[in-house]
Amino acid sequence: MNNSFGRHFNITFYGGSHTQCLGVIICGVPEGLPLAEADFEADLARRRSGAKGTTPRREGDVPHIVSGVRDGITTGDKLEILFYNENTRSGDYDKLRVHPRPSHADLTARHKYGEAFDLRGGGIFSGRMTLLFVAAGVVAKRILRGSIFCSQIVEIGGCRDCEQFDAVVAAAQRDGDSVGGVIECTVTGAGRDLGEPFFDSVESVASHLLFAVPAVKGVEFGSGFEGVRLRGSERNDLIVDSSGATATNNEGGINGGISNGNPIVVRVAIKPTPSIARPQQTYNFESQSVEALTIGGRHDACIVLRAAVVVEAVMAIALAELKLSF
Repeated sequence: MNNSFGRHFNITFYGGSHTQCLGVIICGVPEGLPLAEADFEADLARRRSGAKGTTPRREGDVPHIVSGVRDGITTGDKLEILFYNENTRSGDYDKLRVHPRPSHADLTARHKYGEAFDLRGGGIFSGRMTLLFVAAGVVAKRILRGSIFCSQIVEIGGCRDCEQFDAVVAAAQRDGDSVGGVIECTVTGAGRDLGEPFFDSVESVASHLLFAVPAVKGVEFGSGFEGVRLRGSERNDLIVDSSGATATNNEGGINGGISNGNPIVVRVAIKPTPSIARPQQTYNFESQSVEALTIGGRHDACIVLRAAVVVEAVMAIALAELKLSF
């Protein structure tokens, strides 16, 4: 099983949703960067549950820096950050081993890794693992000094009116259901030379990581799918000065796989969580028949509400990987 990404900013995940702890090991962090456990709190708080429509499971998410930092400064050695799981209810997941959730990884995990695979709380397939992306993203942002990240939810449950988002989520929650949505992330100040043509393009590296995030089902840059409905004369970004600034940004700040100095813009589609309270008719391996499954446990009605900072972190990791490749 490969739980690692990156040649220059290399991250490795370990643990799971209901293991004693989970953590990330980062290799390639330059020495001399200021970093303390308190520096993680702002981004971790953005991911933390508690708002309406999010899971009742509350975790402290306190980061513990195991190695790679001395006296508040990175040493250049491998950086390890771990978090303890303190609020688990593994019994809620016992029946899912034989009665897998529709559209979840319960079934594919069973086929690939065997019936003994640890699926408590979703195991490594759980949204809980996105905590590690956020932690690694905090470190990546230290490497990308001068870059500014801004993420926002632009759609929930098909609604693009942000004033109606709460009502859309509440309606799904009342029905024992869930909704997905779209997050937009903009990165300014990334420079004009990140990325390479083809396999290490900004789009390919970022997409690789974004699709590693549980529930991500679509990624687009710039004008994306809407842009293909335009003619070239309408979509082309006209260059307006010697710095390379353009009148529009339909390319999303990337040409030929290389950042062009304009803001990098990416939108990410996140599906509704498959863990819903509403009964669903699906196959039971124990009874060898299709029967009703009612999923217990504690789940988000809309995981999009906590995912903006995750998308932002992943973009930071991807850009740090490209920056350190120079």
